[in-house]
Amino acid sequence: MDIQKDSVVVIGAGIGGLAAAIRLAASGQAVTLLDAQDWPGGKIRVMDSAAGPVDAGPTVLTLRDVLDELFDAAGTTTEAHLTLTPLPVLARHFWRDGRRLDLMPDARANSDAIGAAFGTGARSEFDAFQRETRALFDAFDAPIMRAAAPSTLGAARAVLARPHLLPWLQPGKTLQTMLSQRFSDPHLRQLFGRYATYVGGNPLHAPAVLGLIWQAEAAGVWAVQGGMAALAHALAGLFTQLGGTLRLNTGVARIQTSGGQVSGVQLADGEVIDCAQIIFNGDPTALPYLLDRPTHAPKRRQTQPRSLSAQVWTFGALVQPQGLGADALAYHSVFFADDPAQEFGPLAQGRLPQAPTIYVCAQDRAQTIPTGPERFQFILNAPALPEGARGSKDMTCHTHPFARLAQFGLHLSPRPTLSAVTQPQDFAQMFPHSQGALYGLSPNGVMATFLRPTARTKLRGLYMAGGGVHPGAGVPMAALSGKHAAAAALSDRISAATWRRTAMRGGISTGSATTAAAPSR
Repeated sequence: MDIQKDSVVVIGAGIGGLAAAIRLAASGQAVTLLDAQDWPGGKIRVMDSAAGPVDAGPTVLTLRDVLDELFDAAGTTTEAHLTLTPLPVLARHFWRDGRRLDLMPDARANSDAIGAAFGTGARSEFDAFQRETRALFDAFDAPIMRAAAPSTLGAARAVLARPHLLPWLQPGKTLQTMLSQRFSDPHLRQLFGRYATYVGGNPLHAPAVLGLIWQAEAAGVWAVQGGMAALAHALAGLFTQLGGTLRLNTGVARIQTSGGQVSGVQLADGEVIDCAQIIFNGDPTALPYLLDRPTHAPKRRQTQPRSLSAQVWTFGALVQPQGLGADALAYHSVFFADDPAQEFGPLAQGRLPQAPTIYVCAQDRAQTIPTGPERFQFILNAPALPEGARGSKDMTCHTHPFARLAQFGLHLSPRPTLSAVTQPQDFAQMFPHSQGALYGLSPNGVMATFLRPTARTKLRGLYMAGGGVHPGAGVPMAALSGKHAAAAALSDRISAATWRRTAMRGGISTGSATTAAAPSR
């Protein structure tokens, strides 16, 4: 047997690609992992700052069991490779009217905090919301979020077993509408509506069911020693320890096929790597440009319309003692817009809001409050670019996040220059054909969950993983997509091996004209 021709190539070393590559290598397959960038992790990346390297991608690590299960599948433990710290405060929330609220990984503590900040009525409303969203999460976790291919039938069964959840699935009911029915206080409607943005959605248009995202965070948030980049490097190191080959700075120009199935990849420099299977861990919108027959790629309705993008600031600075003071920030803090409609209305129209919500990650505050300059990442929601548009950078963003935060009493010095900001145009360049969208298909619309591409494609031997593939965006979801892709590839290898053994014994000599060209499902 030609080992190279029987190997697997994974295109893209994001979390989905790393997860798939690890699982395949752990099962004994010969795997080559390619990435055009010079770092592993995809959207997990770092930027230099005056205070040291700072995370410039995802910052929130939830659903730790997904990560633990990945390391376990490789015969090791998370603790052997990473140091994770559970955060006592999930996020600290600020409003310009002076309200402040800490949410914690404890439902009773959250109920008490909400009651103290917003009154006994708000406390009762939160308790009901907590019960409903917990039941919603439990109902959809196994049959939808962790399933390789979600189905409307599976969703229906999950809800019919809990009929009190039917209002959350009502067609046309948005998250904002649902929250208006659940909370009297606009602060809480705004807070829990923001969870739609975790998957690139707009609470004014996202389906009510996205209220369950809160429960993923409520179960606990962890800080990674060394930042999220340490997670990506740990996974890359584990992959190579398992015998895998990691090649960075290696772009792919073409996916080659022969006889109705994949046969190899052609690199940007012309080199060809023969293989039996390929896992594409990239934005699904880019896949047609690698294929001879774009019809093998996901359909347009599986990739359009696009999710949100972002303006991301990464820099080092000192928190000034005046105003909120040096001890005001948690590891994750949110400074809310004065009016959600004035934020999400423009975003829905493809425009930047004038005074948006600002998310602040203070990366050095996992356990202590720094006394000197510290590392920060700001994230502001932004629209993705229109199809075919390059767009122009927003030059006003140099000042407005910092002037806005000063209105809350948070003063940072020095303020960074424009070189510290990554805009939608930059993401579009880093991730070709993505339009700068960070979460793939927009989650707005009740059927979006069922429209996302799944691991299997129409081309035999080609699979997909990543944040643009089911179950969606976020580090644990991307890791699950890699699990699904690896499982599909391994299943097909076993099926092919069984077919070959049976054919050699004379049980079946040839496939039919129909099944021979059909993709393995």
